[in-house]
Amino acid sequence: MTTKTPRRRAAATPANPWTAFCVLLLPLLLVSMDVSVLYFAIPEISQELHTTATQQLWIFDIYGFVLAGLLLTMGSLGDRIGRRKLLLIGAGAFGAASVLAAYAPSAEALIAARALLGIGGATLMPSTLGIVRSLFTDAAQRAKAIGIWSGAMAGGVALGSVMSGVMLEHFWWGSVFLVNVPAMLLLLVVGPLLLPESRDPEAPKRFDLLSVPLSMATVLPAVYGLKKIAADGFEPRHLLFLAAGLVFGILFVHRQRTVPHAMISRALFTRRVFTTGIALNTLVMFAMMGSAFFTTQYLQSVLGRAPLEAALWSLAPSLLIGGFAPAAAAVAQKTEKRYVIGGGFLIAAAGFALMSQAGTDSLLLVLAGAGVLGCGVVSVASIVTDLALSATPADKAGTAGSLLETGQEFGGALGMAVLGSVGTAAFQAGLPAGAPGTLGEAVAVPGLADAARAAFVDGMAWASYTAIAVLLAGACLAFTLLRGNGQEAAEEPSPEPAPEPVG
Repeated sequence: MTTKTPRRRAAATPANPWTAFCVLLLPLLLVSMDVSVLYFAIPEISQELHTTATQQLWIFDIYGFVLAGLLLTMGSLGDRIGRRKLLLIGAGAFGAASVLAAYAPSAEALIAARALLGIGGATLMPSTLGIVRSLFTDAAQRAKAIGIWSGAMAGGVALGSVMSGVMLEHFWWGSVFLVNVPAMLLLLVVGPLLLPESRDPEAPKRFDLLSVPLSMATVLPAVYGLKKIAADGFEPRHLLFLAAGLVFGILFVHRQRTVPHAMISRALFTRRVFTTGIALNTLVMFAMMGSAFFTTQYLQSVLGRAPLEAALWSLAPSLLIGGFAPAAAAVAQKTEKRYVIGGGFLIAAAGFALMSQAGTDSLLLVLAGAGVLGCGVVSVASIVTDLALSATPADKAGTAGSLLETGQEFGGALGMAVLGSVGTAAFQAGLPAGAPGTLGEAVAVPGLADAARAAFVDGMAWASYTAIAVLLAGACLAFTLLRGNGQEAAEEPSPEPAPEPVG
């Protein structure tokens, strides 16, 4: 026992946790960038690989579907085998899949490679958050780190589209995937040296294999159905996907409550602050992804900006958003966190209020609205994540992180479906009968372009009003459900046994 004590301390508390934290930002940025990295590459990919419309959609969507479906599995697996081990395995898989995607000879091969990227991404996301929970035992430092983590994840999505455009100016379409390889190689080299290993020493030795397909059958149909509703509107077949996800979700929850070796520990849900955190995180991502549905179309189809120019303009709000999460975390250390979280919801609502006033030539107003909205979102997401992880034992951090991120996936898909449907209904109501149903098609019709742009702006306003109502409800929930709990979670962290060292 005496020989293991120094090694355990070394693994749990590196000499400089911030250096290790910087290493963790590498996979986080790349996973979030891969959500948007194909925005500019898809036309060239379609031309080179002769893709059909269906194949093109699957090239886009398969990454997010697989990632969302495996988050719960990978979070639980990381708690059992070690989060650093899973992170490094995922880094190797992500790098290898990036090479396969870059040199894919056919659309089918590219879809398969994107699915492998989703598997790798599912290992990286909860592992990074779980290791952050283990790295920082000081509450103030952990809050600051999670604030930076949230800002980096939001910035990565915006950076992915710009990186795609810049690479395609000089190289072929596969280069947008090869960007991942050097960063993953660097992670594989420095990760074992700087990152501590941690796992749940009390996790059941038997892994609940049946829960893996059940969790995927819960998440995938629901996310797919919501995305199809956002794209095509409410149709019975889309609602069937949601119903299937609900049925499998009931079976999944029943299994977690009754099986001794369940994938998700029931102890995670014994504190209200954790479940409240998941709900609030889901609500705020509802707003964030719902706004992205409109801002990208506004910049390109309403203002007529070229794709790369639109992507560069979309980076402007990120400059404001990036520094806001750490600032909100600093304020939260000096007051009740529910006030900062509720205030974040109100700030996000103010961003939508600005966007609702936009006309057909309101670039600065829309960018300002997106910036204010993003500041509110990252302040909520970072502090809620910190609260939820603080209320979680360190050995369950991987599973806790995967639950938070799964909630984000659901919230984002739901936001695009609901707000997209509200905006599309208002857009179509503002056009004459028989007009095309999408903005891109309508602006191409002679004599209809101005009316289409005005109708889209009207639809964006109605979607903004809907989002404001949701965000105000989120603020009320934060003020009510986190009364006392927010400060408790920060001041009375749950017992934190030292992570089990690797031999």
